[in-house]
Amino acid sequence: MKIIRVGLLAYGAIGDQHNLAVSATEGLLLTAVADTNPDRLGAAKELAPDITTFTDSTAMLDSGLIDLVVISTPPNSHYSWAKESLNRGIHVILEKPMALTVEQCDELIALAATKNLLLVVYQNRRFDADFIIMKKLIDDGVIGEIFSYESFVGGYSEPCSYWHSDVEVSGGAIFDWGSHFIDQILALMPEKVDAVSGINQKRIWNHVTNADHADVTITFADGARATFTNSDLAAARKPKFYVLGTTGAIVGNWDPVAGTAPADLPAVISVHRADGSVEVIPNSTVTSYEFHQSVVSYLTNGTPMNITTNQSRDVVAIMQAAEESALSNGHPVKPSLLR
Repeated sequence: MKIIRVGLLAYGAIGDQHNLAVSATEGLLLTAVADTNPDRLGAAKELAPDITTFTDSTAMLDSGLIDLVVISTPPNSHYSWAKESLNRGIHVILEKPMALTVEQCDELIALAATKNLLLVVYQNRRFDADFIIMKKLIDDGVIGEIFSYESFVGGYSEPCSYWHSDVEVSGGAIFDWGSHFIDQILALMPEKVDAVSGINQKRIWNHVTNADHADVTITFADGARATFTNSDLAAARKPKFYVLGTTGAIVGNWDPVAGTAPADLPAVISVHRADGSVEVIPNSTVTSYEFHQSVVSYLTNGTPMNITTNQSRDVVAIMQAAEESALSNGHPVKPSLLR
């Protein structure tokens, strides 16, 4: 197997995760890391002592040391770094969202196709244990046909002052967590999308520019609806998932062990049947680093990936439409989708 040399462009909160994943995946070899912060480069070398480090990301791209780059910069620079990488003949894995506009996504997709290079987004929440079991239950027809889907993340707390809370950098509250949750919605509900509406509310947290509470509603051509809420003003949390089907329902409750910060733990999944019975379903065993393994299979054997660039592009299209809708206080917008 040909070894694919990997560079990590920016080594922030998710840096260790990519470092460990590359090290554990046959066919990948971490050879370089770039970050402006020497402490982060030191942290990277603790896990991978043999890497070459750079404080200039362009220098890493020009070094000839990498075949594939993982771009983990803030969202407003995803487009520019992906373009720089593709133009140098380097395969690209992007953190989500793919970019902040669908126009930027389309330009990157066209460029990658012209160069015959991989461009894919690390939609890591597709590999969460709760989502995997929920998708299996839905695919197996356990609750019939989905007609109403709700997802929620948040609580009542003052948001951080990092880039995540800066609308110019993150894209806003809809883009921040929506990159995960809207991707999950589109993966579970394959019908054509008829319209999207969005609401951003700014009520209390004026030290940051992201909305304090954001709602997105997706209406499908068959009348089914899906909603996503991201809130820093929710004194009472809704379930992470609340899915109604024609023969039952799925509820994903936040794990009480998680206390005030449950977002990164799997939800407790239960099936509610039409006869009133309720069954808690154990979460699936997750295959470690499945995404990274699929990248190797694609680049070495041409094996199609379950996550595609077009899917991640459509997530951006939905979020962009929701932001446009929010400017008119929720007036529905028809998104520009490929699906």
